[in-house]
Amino acid sequence: MKGFILLISAIAFAVATCTAQDFKSTLKKTFDEFENTQDQAQKTQLSNKLGLIAKKWNNEWTAHYYYAFSQAVLSYNEKDKTKADAYVDEAEKEFDDMKSIQGKENDETYVLAAMIANARLAVNPSNRWQKYGKIFSEDLQKAKELNPDNPRIYYLQGVSKFHTPKMFGGGKKNSLPYFEKAEPLFAKESSDDIAKPYWGKNENQYFLAQCKGDDKE
Repeated sequence: MKGFILLISAIAFAVATCTAQDFKSTLKKTFDEFENTQDQAQKTQLSNKLGLIAKKWNNEWTAHYYYAFSQAVLSYNEKDKTKADAYVDEAEKEFDDMKSIQGKENDETYVLAAMIANARLAVNPSNRWQKYGKIFSEDLQKAKELNPDNPRIYYLQGVSKFHTPKMFGGGKKNSLPYFEKAEPLFAKESSDDIAKPYWGKNENQYFLAQCKGDDKE
């Protein structure tokens, strides 16, 4: 009987390990595909797949994290304001699910919160910059207090500056230092573990090139 119980325990452990590995590989493959395509239709399909992953593995915080992230990204590329807000609504819902599973916030939590706040602002900048601009800055400051070496802090600050009119302190010249700050920090990161967010590196390189181009201010 004892041997039988040990055998059942070993099988259960093997199944659990296999399931965990299957979850991580599926999530990473889908997210990497999402990150590496610029086609909005493909991004939408892959975001939907991330949503299915979040439903299947509902107790995994990373599943909700990446689905929330993907919905925020889609909102930035959506011209219809109603649809863009709907994407942000979904991102906020998934973010809340992620927080309830995690139990406590860390620097990556605050970075994602800042990104979602900025996505909400971007739908209607003239009417939302006061409320969501403040939330964006405060969340990034909280992230910086926990981990000043998180490159996504400076990347998001750079993007915000890049899209701010020059008359208000934005533009290429003023955003460049943030992307330059983020670059070596991104270089230190590995993309091997999906539980350790690594998004933003390619986008940071894109903005660096834009800021250093011939048409810079």
